[in-house]
Amino acid sequence: MVRKVIIALDFASKQEVENFLSNFSEPLFVKVGMELYYQEGPELLRYLKSLGHQIFLDLKLHDIPNTVEAAMRGLAKLGVDLVNVHAAGGYAMMEAAKRGLAGSDTKLIAVTQLTSTSEEQMHHDQLIEVSLEESVLHYAKLAKLADLDGVVCSVHEAKAIGEVCGEDFLRVTPGIRPADVSSDDQIRVATPRQAREQGSTHIVVGRAITKSENPVTSYQQISQEWSGEA
Repeated sequence: MVRKVIIALDFASKQEVENFLSNFSEPLFVKVGMELYYQEGPELLRYLKSLGHQIFLDLKLHDIPNTVEAAMRGLAKLGVDLVNVHAAGGYAMMEAAKRGLAGSDTKLIAVTQLTSTSEEQMHHDQLIEVSLEESVLHYAKLAKLADLDGVVCSVHEAKAIGEVCGEDFLRVTPGIRPADVSSDDQIRVATPRQAREQGSTHIVVGRAITKSENPVTSYQQISQEWSGEA
């Protein structure tokens, strides 16, 4: 499997995206989140596709099943490679999301617990009494049952999810930081090497690349560590 780092385009405008991408001469795998998509809309996705980039559209849909299904039917027309929902929306919602993507090549994954959430916060804010790992595994198994392609999780749960849901089940892991880079607002972080060793199938890296003085060099170094070449 080609281990391509997913770069989080956490920018506020298309112009900032263009400026950043001008550093690169190769097709990338990029993540477009809520901040950017809500500012620029589908036109940005068409622009990225015209350059040959793969796209993870990170909108984390969470609504009643009928609404999510209808939204996914619209997103399926945009030709993105990966899109997600919140597993907390439940089995019926995830199943509806999958139906909405029928006939497209877009893969669907579910967010388990955000990498900015600690176990203490989960207990206090969500009133979930089981451990963080148990919560994540429960959501992963529910997503698998709903025929989703994988989940978003932290590196720390990736191995256990692979054992429970199968090695083909995608484990997309944000919160990736080289050892010498600040964790910022992420709590459950890991290095690219740890992600590889723990069974992540994809890693998402943002500021360690986008805020770097030399984004291409940072991307190459992280890619080498992720692929096992470093």
